[in-house]
Amino acid sequence: MNAFYPHAATNRTVLLSTKSHEDREVHDERRPARKPWGRLSVAAAVAAMLLSAASCAPKTAVVTAPVAGAARFPEFVYPAPPAGMAGRVPLERHLTGWNALQSGDLRTADRSFAAAVKEAPGFYPAEAGLGYVALARKDARAALAHFDRALAPDATYAPALAGRGEALLSLGNREQALASFQAAVSADPSLTALGSRIEVLRFREVQEEVAAARKASEAGRLPEARAAYERALARSPQSPFLYRELSAVDRREGNMAAALEHAQKASALEPNDPRNLIAIAETYEAQGEMAKAIDVYGAAVALEPNPAIDARIDALAETIAFAAMPPEYRSIETAPSVTRAQLAALVGVRLDALLKRAPRGNAAIISDTRGNWAAPWILSVTRAGIMDAYPNHTFQPNAVVRRGDLAMAASRVLSLIAAEKPAAAAAWRSARRRFPDLSQGHLSYPAASLAVQAGVMTTLEDGSFQLSRPVTGAEAVAAVKKLDELSSRTGR
Repeated sequence: MNAFYPHAATNRTVLLSTKSHEDREVHDERRPARKPWGRLSVAAAVAAMLLSAASCAPKTAVVTAPVAGAARFPEFVYPAPPAGMAGRVPLERHLTGWNALQSGDLRTADRSFAAAVKEAPGFYPAEAGLGYVALARKDARAALAHFDRALAPDATYAPALAGRGEALLSLGNREQALASFQAAVSADPSLTALGSRIEVLRFREVQEEVAAARKASEAGRLPEARAAYERALARSPQSPFLYRELSAVDRREGNMAAALEHAQKASALEPNDPRNLIAIAETYEAQGEMAKAIDVYGAAVALEPNPAIDARIDALAETIAFAAMPPEYRSIETAPSVTRAQLAALVGVRLDALLKRAPRGNAAIISDTRGNWAAPWILSVTRAGIMDAYPNHTFQPNAVVRRGDLAMAASRVLSLIAAEKPAAAAAWRSARRRFPDLSQGHLSYPAASLAVQAGVMTTLEDGSFQLSRPVTGAEAVAAVKKLDELSSRTGR
């Protein structure tokens, strides 16, 4: 008989019948009496009566569901009595109470449901009706008590579970409200209207958890952030961005295995989102697996061009190349002074493209670089005329580089750049800097003036140049980096 009980989405007309043929119809006053079945077809009406006769005991009411007017509380679920429950009198009172509730007459509704409970204390649908009256009065606590009493004899009674969810939601207990709504739908899948409520509640809970997770992450409370993301994922396990953001927290905590797992999960759920690939690449990079990171960054750029990621790929490629260099090269930046071999290697590596374009002179005869770690770059810079061998055919790779030596090498690189970009070089080629310790007639003055004017080198605090002062590794790296920038800069 449950198929003939009305739900709360509309007001209903009710048909009561008994075995003694004392049939009568209760019609909505707005519908003409000559149409007792409302919008039901004849076949549906006959089916309703046959099912009633087959499944109902004597004196048990049968309820059909032709649509009447708009309900005052369409979100309330009609507490339909299970088949064979109670007799005619409590059911009549129950139906009167529901119709009064949906018409807005809460006083009559309350009295009718209470009378039904008094007439038949085990008639728990009327107890649920009282719960809905309390909800209509905005008394959520009283409503919750009524729904709990209705559920005591039948914990799967869907109308009471739905009402209980509404009461809990009004009391601010969203988590238990969600559980009650889900239980109602599980007990009665026809309550499809609750589905959207459930989804909204889930979405709000996920939003709140994500907001809490991000706030905790920004404040450095990483365990708290991770726990919030895990709660959000429990509610929304198919959300890629949750796995991606959790991966970032894992990396910050140093848990690289979890970071990689979560980033890969995000990518599996949404393979065309480059952000998920970037999360994987960042994890590889944090683990020191630079080649893998470059490959995955490349896949991300293939999906969506990103200049920042292109720069990251270049930087990683340099890191890989740097790691492959001899220890003498890797120690340049922190060295208190640099050798001629180190300067030759630094220029040869960082300015390789420029040197390859430079006119080549005759190969110098050098007698002391065979077997030296920097031999290839020494040959490159001497052929391009950036550095010279000494008259005795030695390069002296272990000799310390002085500021005058660096200025000379820098000025020769600047001449190569000026040959390719004369307009860009005009500003610093014609300048004449003044130094308190270096006259314009000194042989090293032109190189020193050019290097300072181009921004490749700087003076000391007192403005002096100090030709004989040893060059530190940091100074050498900064000078070659600036030369690389000038060489790579667009424009002629």
